[in-house]
Amino acid sequence: MALILSIETGTDICSVALANDGELMALRESDEGRDHAKKVAVFVDELLRETGVQPSDLDAIAVGKGPGSYTGLRIGVSFAKGMCYALNIPLIAVGSLDALARVAREDFDAGILDVEDEEWADARLCPMVDARRMEVYAQIFTTTGEPLSDVVAEVVTEDSFRDVRSCGRLVIFGNGAAKCTEALRDAIYVGVSPSARGIVALAEERFRASQFEDLAYFEPFYLKEFLVIPSKKKLL
Repeated sequence: MALILSIETGTDICSVALANDGELMALRESDEGRDHAKKVAVFVDELLRETGVQPSDLDAIAVGKGPGSYTGLRIGVSFAKGMCYALNIPLIAVGSLDALARVAREDFDAGILDVEDEEWADARLCPMVDARRMEVYAQIFTTTGEPLSDVVAEVVTEDSFRDVRSCGRLVIFGNGAAKCTEALRDAIYVGVSPSARGIVALAEERFRASQFEDLAYFEPFYLKEFLVIPSKKKLL
C-alpha cells in the first residue's frame, strides 16, 4: 500500500492529487492562470488536512515531467523534489502526455467522453499540449494506453498524423487540441484537460516497480531548448 502525492503543473492548470494504493482520495486543481507557485503548496496542505494524512505518511511524490510550460514544469518539479528531500522519500516522474491520455481513458470508461463505442474501438489517442502558434507537443496512444510514437513537437497542418488517421479515428484533446480542429477535420476533438488524477495509476505502477528518479540530477522533460528572446520594447 502506497500513499502518493501527485503534482501536474505543466500547463495553465495547477493540479494536485492524493492517492492510496492507486486509488484517488482527493483532488485540487485550478485553471485560473499560471500562478502555480502560489497555489501548489496551498493545494497540498488542503489535501493533507482534508484526508488527515501527515507529510511523514507519504511514501513518494509523483510529478508530471513534461513536456509543457517551462516555468510551470520547473515549479512542479522543484516543489516535488523539495518535499522528497525533506521527507526522505522517492520521486516518481510520469510523462505529462501519458497522464493526459490516462485522463481521457478514465473519462471514456466513466461515460463522460463524447465518443461512440464503435469509434473508440479502433481509435488512436493524441493528447496535445500547446507549444504556441500552431505547434503542439503530441504523442499517439492506443485506447489501452500503449504508446505508438515518441513525443514530438508538431507544427500541425492538414498532413499531420496522416498515417495514423488512415488506421482509425484520431481523438485529439488537451490544451493544444482546440486550435488543431480546422487542420484535422476528420479528427474527434474532446474536452479533456491535464490533471494530476491521470498520474495516479501510472505513479503506482512505477512505485511498485521501484522506478524512481535521481533527486540530484532529475530535470523536467522540456523537449525543446528554452530560447531567450530579447524584448522589443524600448527602455526610456
